[in-house]
Amino acid sequence: MQTKKVILMSAALGLASVAAQAQSTEQMQQALAQAQAAAAQAQAAARQAQAALEQALAAVEQAKKSNAAVAAAEPAAKSASSGSGLTVGNSSSSVTLYGLIDVTLGYKNNATSADANGNRANQFTPQVAWFSGNRWGLTGSHATSSGPDPIRAIFGLESEFVANTGEVDTPNILFNRGAWVGIQSDALGKISFGRQNALGRDPAASAVYGDPYGPAKANLEQGGYTNTNNFKQLIFYAGTPNNSNGDGNRVGGTRINNGIVWKKAFSNGLVTGLQYSFGVDPSAARFDTRGSSATGSLAYNGSDYTVAGFVTSGTVASETLTDLNTYRHTAYSFGGNMQVTPLIRVNAGYFGYTAQQAAGVGDRNDRAWTLSAKLTPKGPFDFAVGYQVMTAENAGTSGGFVLDAFRDMSGVKAATVASGNRSTAYGSATYHLDNVTEFYVAADHLETDGTYLAAQAKGAKSQNEFGLGMRYKF
Repeated sequence: MQTKKVILMSAALGLASVAAQAQSTEQMQQALAQAQAAAAQAQAAARQAQAALEQALAAVEQAKKSNAAVAAAEPAAKSASSGSGLTVGNSSSSVTLYGLIDVTLGYKNNATSADANGNRANQFTPQVAWFSGNRWGLTGSHATSSGPDPIRAIFGLESEFVANTGEVDTPNILFNRGAWVGIQSDALGKISFGRQNALGRDPAASAVYGDPYGPAKANLEQGGYTNTNNFKQLIFYAGTPNNSNGDGNRVGGTRINNGIVWKKAFSNGLVTGLQYSFGVDPSAARFDTRGSSATGSLAYNGSDYTVAGFVTSGTVASETLTDLNTYRHTAYSFGGNMQVTPLIRVNAGYFGYTAQQAAGVGDRNDRAWTLSAKLTPKGPFDFAVGYQVMTAENAGTSGGFVLDAFRDMSGVKAATVASGNRSTAYGSATYHLDNVTEFYVAADHLETDGTYLAAQAKGAKSQNEFGLGMRYKF
């Protein structure tokens, strides 16, 4: 009996143990299911967090691109000498107001023609700005899409004035320095329509070596050296026959009317450009090929050097339009610059020019070269020096002075042509008060030989110029 009780108790305990074990397994399974559910919820939360992070990063990247589009509007039309300007805009559009005021107190000898006794007067007076024409302008940009490389609509308006008097620089032309509109993107390049710089003088071509004051690297902006003083006359070889003096007549110059310009910078350092300017007959108010021109340019930006060049060909007609013939003018140039040391940049270039002249006179043939350097030591000062020689053969004259390149030579007479050299040495020192305001002292010395006479020297064979000035950029 006792044995039977023991057996029954053992069986009961075994059944209780099995029941307890079954209950524990069920709880473990429930706990495991709960853990799996919690893990799934954690994974879903992690995916949501990752999606939110990706959206935030995408928003940051879009903001960067929008800011880049706005920033790109600022240099769309400004020259290298412009200040940062005042910009207003939003994520897709912006307009920048900018300008430059340059005043010079200058001295030069042989400033007048000789009197009856052969004497010439000197001048010491405020003069046209030594380095750059005073100007104000507006540039703008509008991104037409939000992609990684949006096509931007761009424009530029720039007007030159005389700071000493407040006059407009060119009568009857408000935006004499530029009035154009176009489109731009990295893939497309920059296409602009209207009045703008001749491509040959731009930073995509000879501006990187024409003198020491231009940019070191080729780019798509408008700019380049000017034509105020004796050492600035080299720029006319980089001009075209299509310009205007305010009364509708065509004259040679360094800007074009009715122009189409394409420029593009490639990732391998190449910068290319093409330009065409339509001729226009103001008497008939129609387009024709008289006064038209075409230019091609090519540049390469190396690590510490830049090389560039251009070719321009155009037809020049009489300013009076009484001569219906056209005269072919062609110019070419090549050169470059090198950053020899962190303190010294050297620039050098060569120019060639040929022009058809009136019947019986023969062609004009010019060649020129330039060598210059810019020194930028630490501190507020920088220095520049240069030398250039312009050689003319069988060149047409007006009033006894050799005509600039791309001028009307239909009335040239064989008895009045000139040949000789025009050489100019120049230098300057500039003190930068900050990145907006600077003061400068500059000088140049001009000499001519043979029968070459320069209009600036009023018939003398030499001239000295000296200037003190202040520049303010905004």
